[in-house]
Amino acid sequence: MATPLTPREIVRELDNYIIGQDEAKRMVAIAVRNRWRRQRLEPELRDEVSPKNIIMMGPTGVGKTEIARRLAKLCGSPFIKVEASKYTEVGYVGRDVESMVRDLMEIGVSLARAEEQNRVRSAAEKAAEERLLDVLLPPAFGQQRREEFAAYTAAGDPLPSASPDSTREKLRAMWRGGRLDERQVEMEVEETSCPQVEMIGMPGMEQMGSQLKEAFARMFPPKKKHRHFKVKEAYDILLQEESSRLIDQDAVVEQAREKVEQTGIIFIDEIDKVAIPAQGARGGVDVSREGVQRDLLPIVEGSVVSTKYGMIRTDHILFIAAGAFHVSKPSDLIPELQGRFPLRVELTPLGRAEFLRILREPHNALTIQYAALMRTEGVDISFSGEALDEIAAFAEETNRRTENIGARRLYTIMEKILADLSFEAPERNGDSVTIDNSWVREKLADVRQNTDLSRFIL
Repeated sequence: MATPLTPREIVRELDNYIIGQDEAKRMVAIAVRNRWRRQRLEPELRDEVSPKNIIMMGPTGVGKTEIARRLAKLCGSPFIKVEASKYTEVGYVGRDVESMVRDLMEIGVSLARAEEQNRVRSAAEKAAEERLLDVLLPPAFGQQRREEFAAYTAAGDPLPSASPDSTREKLRAMWRGGRLDERQVEMEVEETSCPQVEMIGMPGMEQMGSQLKEAFARMFPPKKKHRHFKVKEAYDILLQEESSRLIDQDAVVEQAREKVEQTGIIFIDEIDKVAIPAQGARGGVDVSREGVQRDLLPIVEGSVVSTKYGMIRTDHILFIAAGAFHVSKPSDLIPELQGRFPLRVELTPLGRAEFLRILREPHNALTIQYAALMRTEGVDISFSGEALDEIAAFAEETNRRTENIGARRLYTIMEKILADLSFEAPERNGDSVTIDNSWVREKLADVRQNTDLSRFIL
């Protein structure tokens, strides 16, 4: 089931991480809300309502991928980003388009398994703790202590120093108090002896490869071997084993299938790279491009894809395509594929004002990230308003002079500014550093004066 958040609430959540691009945010928020609306329809009409797929147009680094990724995280939906240029027409060497659905199903299974693990975590923790105590105080030793305890009691002799039950409880208290974490224990674990099978990367062979691996796993059951672990590591292994025992794998797969088919999101980047410009010559590579589009068409329209978890329908998966479209345009896609992406939105390039907001406002702003990283070394850093303004202006200038890579330019500039401080941080424990305007200008002086150098460094 899609998120019950309203479109306005979805946009508000996206605003916490993405600056600007209000039209794109509104469009994806409506698309997600429509999924929730569809689930509330009568079954007969529900199957007739298809998702309204979206094409995002805009240069790199303006937030296309981040909008889709944050949206999926907000909804708890299975999400995968793929690049259209990595796929080839059936008959050529490369990945076939159905592999994106198989990969999405793998992600869906991981999400469903994680949810089930959280649900059974309390019971798994109790069982893992008991098994850990069995390792620390083997049952045979405990039985021997019980027999000694009964013999002492029958003879009327003084009681031994501790009963096995009290010893176990003392170990339990020590474990919960963290006093046994570094102690070494010996445990029996599974050793996988199945030979590794890798298939040549040909279209349609990925499924065969996974099936062969499963067949070999059944032919070569795992063996047991003894290994030494720290108590904390041993507990994590036992917790994983107990969680697996408590989880119904069939239910996990069924839940994952429901998630993928009803709430899955596939983000197809570089869709413009498989478009054929009207003025482009047809033939050669263009034939492969058109073939990729025609292979994509049934997946986007709605078809059934075979995976190792069963058949997956793509009728209600939401597809978000994106591309710069600086050479081609959406109308250069084949008409049938254009019709499956009825919603179009153009994202605006980022300038100085947007860069300044990106540095200041988001919950995961670069300034917040770097301050937290330096704090682990005992160094407190802060950024003055003038310094941030200088960084934003330089990012805009560099994008204009070289290649416009949008907000990603801020990453390279921030690394350049803080490189020396990051290197010296372990020796500057306890320092407080203010990154001001003069600091920024000093660190960027060489690349600002040398245009050729800035092309290589920034």
